[in-house]
Amino acid sequence: MNRSSRLICFVILAATIGFQSMSVDAQDSAGPKPSDDISSNPDSIEPEVIAPIVPADLNLLNLLVQGGWFMIPLLMLSMLVVTMTMERLIGLRKAKVLPPILVRELADLGRAEGGFDPRAAYRICQTFPSAGSKVIQALLSKVGRPQSEVEHSVAEASQREAEKLHTNVRWLNMTAQIAPLIGLLGTVWGMIQAFYDTTQLDPGRNKSEALAEGIYTALVTTLVGLIVAIPAAIAAHYFESKIIRLFHQIDEMSFNLFPQIERFEGRVRFSQDRD
Repeated sequence: MNRSSRLICFVILAATIGFQSMSVDAQDSAGPKPSDDISSNPDSIEPEVIAPIVPADLNLLNLLVQGGWFMIPLLMLSMLVVTMTMERLIGLRKAKVLPPILVRELADLGRAEGGFDPRAAYRICQTFPSAGSKVIQALLSKVGRPQSEVEHSVAEASQREAEKLHTNVRWLNMTAQIAPLIGLLGTVWGMIQAFYDTTQLDPGRNKSEALAEGIYTALVTTLVGLIVAIPAAIAAHYFESKIIRLFHQIDEMSFNLFPQIERFEGRVRFSQDRD
C-alpha cells in the first residue's frame, strides 16, 4: 500500500472514531433514559401527586340562587302550598265539619219520649254551625213535603257545602300542575342560554365543560318545581279523601233522620222562621 492510500485510510478511521465519540457525548447530554434510570434506581422516582378534585358545595341556597328569576314564582307557589295546607288542616277538622256534640244531640233527640221534634232539631243545628248542621237544616226545612223533594234539598245542600270545603284544595291541585311546568320552562330557557353561551366561547375554551355547567344550572328549576309540586299533590289527595269521608258521615246521619220525619209528610209544614 502506497503512502497516499495509507493516509486516506487513516483519515477515514479518525473520522469514524470522532463520529462515534460525538454520538456518545450527545446521548450523555440528553440524559438517561427513563427505563435505564428506573431499572438502576427505582427508589429515586417520586410518584406524581395528583391534587384531589373538591366538588362545589351543593346546598339549597346555592341551587335557589343558580335557578335565576324562575325561582320567584316557584317560591311563591311553595308559600301558597304551606298556607293552604295549614288552613285546610284547621278547617277540615271533624269538630268544625261535623261536630260530635251535634251528632250526639240529634241522636238523643230521636230517642226522646215525645218523639223527634223538627223544631228542636233545627235549634240544635243553629247552636252548632257547621257544614253538617247546614245539611241537616236543609233537610228539616222540607219537613212535611214529599220525600223526593227532601232528598233533593239534602243533595243540593251537601254538594254546596262540599264545594266550599274544596275551594282551597283546588289551589293545591293547581300548584301541583303548574309548578313542574314552570320548572320545565326554566330548564328549557336555561339550556337555550347554555347552548348559546357555548357558541360564543373562544376557540381555546373547553366547550363541553361550559355546556355541562349550563345544563346543570338549568335543571335546578325542574328540581325545585318537583319539590313544590309533589307535597302539593299529596296534600290535595289527602284533603279530598278526608272531605269524601266526612260527607259520607253527613249523608249517613241525614238519611238516618228520614224515618224520623216521614210521619210528618203531608201533615206539617215546618218553617225555619217559627220556633
